Amino acid sequence: MTTAHEVMVRGTAEHDWSADPYADALRAGRGPLFLRRSDGWLLPLDVERWCGRADAVDLRVLDRCEGAVLDVGCGPGRLVAELAAQGRTALGIDISEAAVAHTLSIGGQAVWRSVFEPMPGERRWNTVLLLDGNLGIGGDPRALLRRLAQLLLPGGLLIAETAPVDVDERIDVRIVRGTDARVTGALFPWARLGTPALLRCARPLGWRTVAQWSDDGRCFVALRSRDTSSRAEPPNSTAVISSQRARKPSADRPVADS
Repeated sequence: MTTAHEVMVRGTAEHDWSADPYADALRAGRGPLFLRRSDGWLLPLDVERWCGRADAVDLRVLDRCEGAVLDVGCGPGRLVAELAAQGRTALGIDISEAAVAHTLSIGGQAVWRSVFEPMPGERRWNTVLLLDGNLGIGGDPRALLRRLAQLLLPGGLLIAETAPVDVDERIDVRIVRGTDARVTGALFPWARLGTPALLRCARPLGWRTVAQWSDDGRCFVALRSRDTSSRAEPPNSTAVISSQRARKPSADRPVADS
């Protein structure tokens, strides 16, 4: 969660990402909000677009989705809400209470949890969405891709948005509000990948490239998981679980509006 849309990860077991700057921005429907690297480099977060309705580019992505759709890092829920409005089965997951509450308020279904925690419908999702920079989740793209393969049906579809430049980096960032780059919260791991970097990560893990395209400055890749299940590490054994753990309600309930 292009002008790089890297969002939805936490740096400690506390709510670093869903602390006030991000939650406040979602409630207001606007930024400015940035990820800030330790050297002062700023990555803008496209809060206004995330809080709006699905745009033409989003709709064309959703047209490619198959069957039941899981939106990882759904943010304020524009994609899940649009799929619901179309009468399609869709669920968002997010580690931000404010994001989940917003999703519910606009008609989407969402649960409050990390992608690395047990998930409703494991191995039964037809499509997983990983848009708005969410390839960065946890700072370890290979661990994330392994986990997504565990959520999909064999041969399931992953649609991922990549950085619009050829980049492959692992970084530590903080959330900051405004161009004054005021530091808020702890550092947490993130990643940025362009299409070539994503394909380099995905191929050795058994993902097959279905399509690559760009649309109004945003870049996307569609991948299919292995046709048959293979032995894979359990969800909570990945190296990034500590940076994705979140307190959550019991079972598979969506969090109530806050």
